[in-house]
Amino acid sequence: MNFSEFGFDPSVMEGIEAMGYESPTPIQEKAIPAILQGKDIIGSAQTGTGKTAAFLLPVIQNIIATRESNKTRALVIVPTRELAMQIDQQMEGFSYFTDVSSIAVYGGGDGQLFAREKKALSEGTEVVICTPGRMIAHLNSSYVNFDELQYLILDEADRMLDMGFYDDIMKIIQHIPRQRQNLMFAATMPDKIRTLAKKVLNNPVEVSIAISKPVDKVLQVAYVVYETQKLPLVTHLLKGRDLKSVIVFCSTKLSAKQLGRQLKREGLLAQDIHSDLDQKTREEIMLQFRNRKLHILVATDLLSRGIDIDNIELIINYDVPHEGEDYIHRIGRTARAESEGVAITLISEQEQSKFSRIEKLLGDVVTKAMVPEQFGEAPEYNPAKYRGRGQSGRYGKSSGGRSSGGRSSGGKYRGKQSGGRSTKRN
Repeated sequence: MNFSEFGFDPSVMEGIEAMGYESPTPIQEKAIPAILQGKDIIGSAQTGTGKTAAFLLPVIQNIIATRESNKTRALVIVPTRELAMQIDQQMEGFSYFTDVSSIAVYGGGDGQLFAREKKALSEGTEVVICTPGRMIAHLNSSYVNFDELQYLILDEADRMLDMGFYDDIMKIIQHIPRQRQNLMFAATMPDKIRTLAKKVLNNPVEVSIAISKPVDKVLQVAYVVYETQKLPLVTHLLKGRDLKSVIVFCSTKLSAKQLGRQLKREGLLAQDIHSDLDQKTREEIMLQFRNRKLHILVATDLLSRGIDIDNIELIINYDVPHEGEDYIHRIGRTARAESEGVAITLISEQEQSKFSRIEKLLGDVVTKAMVPEQFGEAPEYNPAKYRGRGQSGRYGKSSGGRSSGGRSSGGKYRGKQSGGRSTKRN
């Protein structure tokens, strides 16, 4: 199948071709026809599957086909500034040869940016991409005009609920017409998403693509370590390797700052990025990373979703994520656009129980590589010991502190999975 079969306006097809899109992904193939037909959608797909284009393209097409004014017709709500900026960039590309207007509305800018957003929201911009908090700030001033809004899109809806945006979403919905088309996308479908869908959507078509599974081309490996071994091990894994695009995820800003300083002291082209930095600084860091002037980003979960950079070679989870879904989003930053990637997780004693739950979500055991001898003895992998109760037999007992199951690691990250030390140094 190709995009011409959807019946898009020639100006939309020009944008698709200019963006380098050749054939639709499975989520696009399933969602686009239903959206063009005016149906509500609840879509679930892993990161990197093209769901942004799955909702932007039919919305642009419908706006062109039914335009009666230049008032706001579509509202896209997302959890983070970075995702709002990413979608806005794709919107600009797809609509470049059309006259459909758009704006991204998010916090962190100066007064001039707020004034530009105010003008667009009061006079009308056809597609508005926003974060909940920033939109609430504009709605509180009573100049936002959503009288002709026809499309509500909630992207990364599961993440928005995790971040506590439920009340903001419902408040925004009170300011838009009841008669509208609703599109909701999430990477996972927990019960709270189903509950939200029942309140917002009307007889939705459900589109599901590979929920809660990392892409097959991500090679996953883990090291079981003491907390004090993490910093030297990460430094060891990164030094002396020809890696141009790495993201190290930390669970706290403090960890990100400390690790960022350490890697820079070691002479690596690294930079920490987190919410303590202002928006302009974060944008500059991301631009340097995209242009390969920075090789390593040390990030909090601020970037685990919504970042659209291909060819990321390696993801390192310095801390085990709190939720399995966050693990999937983190490692989903690699192996994008048909490329392959590696995801390494460091598991401390206190994090073993969390990682065991992630393995259950994956339905597989992640390979445990041997910690190099120079870092001293490492703890065994025994999640049952740290949660105070037995472990499911499905995952078996560990052997010498190392799992014998899961996919084998490869290349420069290979490690033996037996009780003894690896004869190959990392």
